[in-house]
Amino acid sequence: MFGVDEAGRGPVLGSLFVACVSADADALHEGIDDSKRLAPARRETLAAELRADERVSVGVVDVTPAEIDDGGLNELTVAAMADAIDSVVLDGRSGVVDACDTDAARFGQRVISETTAEVDITAEHGADESHDHVGAASIVAKVARDAHIADLAAKHGALGSGYPGDPNTRRFLREYVREHGDLPPFARASWQTSRDVLDAAAQSELAEF
Repeated sequence: MFGVDEAGRGPVLGSLFVACVSADADALHEGIDDSKRLAPARRETLAAELRADERVSVGVVDVTPAEIDDGGLNELTVAAMADAIDSVVLDGRSGVVDACDTDAARFGQRVISETTAEVDITAEHGADESHDHVGAASIVAKVARDAHIADLAAKHGALGSGYPGDPNTRRFLREYVREHGDLPPFARASWQTSRDVLDAAAQSELAEF
């Protein structure tokens, strides 16, 4: 059995992470749940335990902001899920993916069409809440995303969660553009938040001129 989930489709900063966790049901650790329901420290512990367990196979795919700007997010998510599955799942296995489309069945078929492994896939909305394997994948993906953001913050200063709704993230973007004249390389330039920040900076320069 395997499960697939993602973390980071919506942020304006940083990569999208997709994880696949493949294991027999009795190999999964106690306390697996949707990553959003778990405290960060608990997520990190569970992710480390999953990666360290020889009975569990974990695959993670990183989709960069540049890739997201160049292609459609849904298409990239499908391809990344297929790549994550192919990296750890053996032929003949069945699994569940968390659907990122209003039509879950269609989404599942799209993932199947991209995989090279001969697997059976079911796609469901909210699968991270109802399937332990998908919950495990959501934990691994979220921890990978959080570590990625922490690394960026260590290099560039406090940048918040990276989500458009975070005032710390918007403040970081404004200050970065003010200082450097452009977006940071880890920003999704195609996001409206990025365009708004650039437009505001341009208007400010015109006003000063």
